[in-house]
Amino acid sequence: MLKKMSPAKKVALLIFVLVVIDQAVKLLVRSHIDLGDQVSVFSWFKLCHIENNGFAFGMQLGSGEGVDWGKIVLSLFRLAMIGFLVWGIRYLLHKDNVPKGVIAGVALILAGAIGNMVDSMFYGLLFEEQGAGFLTGRVVDMFYFPLFKWEGVPSMLRFLVSSDGYFFGAVFNVADAYISVAVVYLILFHYKFFK
Repeated sequence: MLKKMSPAKKVALLIFVLVVIDQAVKLLVRSHIDLGDQVSVFSWFKLCHIENNGFAFGMQLGSGEGVDWGKIVLSLFRLAMIGFLVWGIRYLLHKDNVPKGVIAGVALILAGAIGNMVDSMFYGLLFEEQGAGFLTGRVVDMFYFPLFKWEGVPSMLRFLVSSDGYFFGAVFNVADAYISVAVVYLILFHYKFFK
């Protein structure tokens, strides 16, 4: 069945499956771990339930008070980027000699963007406790890797450590992992293509 599918349909199916996995993990975390709690899987790996109102590393645009225009602007930016990525994949699929790895990498980035956008668009409507609305829902994050204590971290690298001083301080989700892995993969293995 997959062999008969066009490349565009295969990419669409891949993106759909990745978004479903991302949303399933987020909904499992929301239903099984209380907000703010964490479960130790190993000493260096914890599952937790954080709801991020902003974007990478919890950074925010605006105050989040009243109508959260910063969150709305961020959501509109995300929608524009999703549109650009869809256009980019369609363009790449119609071009000759594009490595499949490039298309897979861009598809991962798109799946991650859509996964986080679903949270922003609908979680504020679906989950009353968020106290948000359309385009202003919070993104669910769950993976935390406190690998080691980092004493005397330079101020410009503070975002890499948690509030209790552990590296790697960021709490992230499946969609964030898709984006990060794809960007590193594309830089390491397909940088010549993007020249």
